[in-house]
Amino acid sequence: MKTATVNELKKELQEVPHARLVELCVRLSKHKQENKELLTYLLFEAHDEQQYVESVKAMMDEEFSQLSTAGLYFVKKNLRKILRITNKHIRYAASKPAEIELLLYFCRKVKTSGIRMRDSVAIMSLYASQLKKIGKLIDGQHEDLQYDYRRELEKLSV
Repeated sequence: MKTATVNELKKELQEVPHARLVELCVRLSKHKQENKELLTYLLFEAHDEQQYVESVKAMMDEEFSQLSTAGLYFVKKNLRKILRITNKHIRYAASKPAEIELLLYFCRKVKTSGIRMRDSVAIMSLYASQLKKIGKLIDGQHEDLQYDYRRELEKLSV
């Protein structure tokens, strides 16, 4: 079976009656947890992006509070898990300012968590790649926002 392109799907969905469209959305949400999460975001949380960002930050706080700094191997695995979940929420929001804010928050939490980053090349690399990604995102923002974000980024630089 050949998968249809987004454009083809869009054209076909415009032809589908409302009741059938609801049916399709519900069926789609049953197949994958990620589909259900995205639909939840679009229906209930997309109208207030700042509140959504705050709820993701709260989730990150909870994950960081459970982070054990005993072994760097497990710290690295947990940091990647937190970053993977954060990136999933960033995809849902599809907003560059929200992405910058969440990644800055992630880096701030890593820096203040007491993790011995300098002892692990992998953790340093993960941290540096996030700072680099944030820098590229900041370049695409309005000048006023760039200034504020750059100051925040400079505080986090190693």
